[in-house]
Amino acid sequence: MMDVLSEGFRQARDKFRGKTTLSDENIDEALTAIRQSLLEADVEYGVAKKFLAEVKEQALGRQVQLKAGGGAMRVSAGDHFVKICQDELVKLMGPADSSLTMVGNRPTTIMMVGLQGSGKTTTTGKLTKFLIDRHKRKPLLVAADIYRPAAVEQLKVLGGTLGVPVFHVAGASPVEICKQAAAKAYELDCDTILFDTAGRLAIDEALMRELDDIKAATKPDNILFVCDAMMGQDAVTTAKSFNERLNLSGVVMTKLDGDARGGAALSIKEVTGKPIKFLGIGEGLDRLEEFRPEGLASRILGMGDIVGLVQDFERVATADREADALRMLQGQFTLRDFYDQIAMIQKMGPLKDILAKMPLPGMPKDINVDDRQLLRFRAMIDSMTSEERTNPKVFNDSRVRRVAKGSGRPAKEVNDLLKMFGGMRQMMGMFGKNMGLLGKIPGMGGLAQMNNMRKMAQQMGAGGGMPGMGGMPGLGGMGGMPGMGGMFGGDSAPRRPVDRDKQKKLRKDAKKARKKNRK
Repeated sequence: MMDVLSEGFRQARDKFRGKTTLSDENIDEALTAIRQSLLEADVEYGVAKKFLAEVKEQALGRQVQLKAGGGAMRVSAGDHFVKICQDELVKLMGPADSSLTMVGNRPTTIMMVGLQGSGKTTTTGKLTKFLIDRHKRKPLLVAADIYRPAAVEQLKVLGGTLGVPVFHVAGASPVEICKQAAAKAYELDCDTILFDTAGRLAIDEALMRELDDIKAATKPDNILFVCDAMMGQDAVTTAKSFNERLNLSGVVMTKLDGDARGGAALSIKEVTGKPIKFLGIGEGLDRLEEFRPEGLASRILGMGDIVGLVQDFERVATADREADALRMLQGQFTLRDFYDQIAMIQKMGPLKDILAKMPLPGMPKDINVDDRQLLRFRAMIDSMTSEERTNPKVFNDSRVRRVAKGSGRPAKEVNDLLKMFGGMRQMMGMFGKNMGLLGKIPGMGGLAQMNNMRKMAQQMGAGGGMPGMGGMPGLGGMGGMPGMGGMFGGDSAPRRPVDRDKQKKLRKDAKKARKKNRK
């Protein structure tokens, strides 16, 4: 997501490599890289110009502080510059405001507006699920798009999936359908009404007049503009036109995960003055996130979004996972646990999205993450007996061949899975043993595990696969996340060349030393 923007900020940070001060010269070099990425990402020109001016003003007035304690601790000029960029990005997109106006004496009304193809009907379904899950609301969906073929049927299918009623009157006008929806909401004891209005391929007077009439007839408490991030500056221009006519409550930005540019996210708040309230990322009805400017800013800068990752985990976790995490850290980690963790990860969304939220600065930029590997793992574990899942030590060649045949995978893949699982179980046990005194302090166990994981990742190198995520604070139940090495298409990092002559000499020296000791 937002690869072009991230690349520009990455290049800007590189300009400060080896530098200890922020000067006119190196700041201008960094801003040139950022300027290019902002324009390539389709950020509105005036917004880009203002952002760059703000960053430069803050950077020129900032002294790089070097602190010394028990050991020297240095903060580089690049770190300071990135922090300034992060603060300005948050200011540009914020403040965060995902609230919706809710009323108590009648059903709350939400009017969904936008152009055709922006994902408005799907977003209406996502928002409905969000209101049910997070706010325990009882929504009524109103199919007011009578122009797009199958629009009404699409909303009815979404309503059936979510278990909520869908109101539509065949042959009636959109204004009349929305007016009658209030009576239906009272009849069905619904406390929230969502109007899925019609879109057009472009803004026209007939569309805007119809939306004006619906607004006048229903007096909605919230008007949300559904914006396709892939439209770039056109999305910002469209949002501005809708806001001038309807006075929007906020924006829902869709398709941000499928767009390499995503400049609309940086521009829309500055141009319209209305907050981005939600991000629609992915196809599933549960893939709606409350917008957090600091989270998106961190991801743009390549620093991940741990808070967002924790929220994703909490969204899919079905029980308290602390006991499971403790058992895994004690080495009692079975293929059943592994299977459960794979299922949980799949619910959290595509692996590439999960990795984007992890602070992994060493991750290659164009890494190819294969989600199908998780399906292969599940297929192989599904083909195992209960005994094999609990105690993989019982595996022999005959059992491996049976599992391979049952899952439709080569025997080598089954052996690779067992080998990787054995390494993961050993690693989880090492986490549990090496927590030390720090792990005995309430609330600090996760930090100790995280430190161990960092050290082990450094020892393993880029090609060794990522260890389980059990050490991540707040993600204890995800201890079985499979090593990522097998899911990346191609080599994720170049391997160091092996100096065979050097290895041969070392073996000879060791052999001589052993002989000498025997004498």
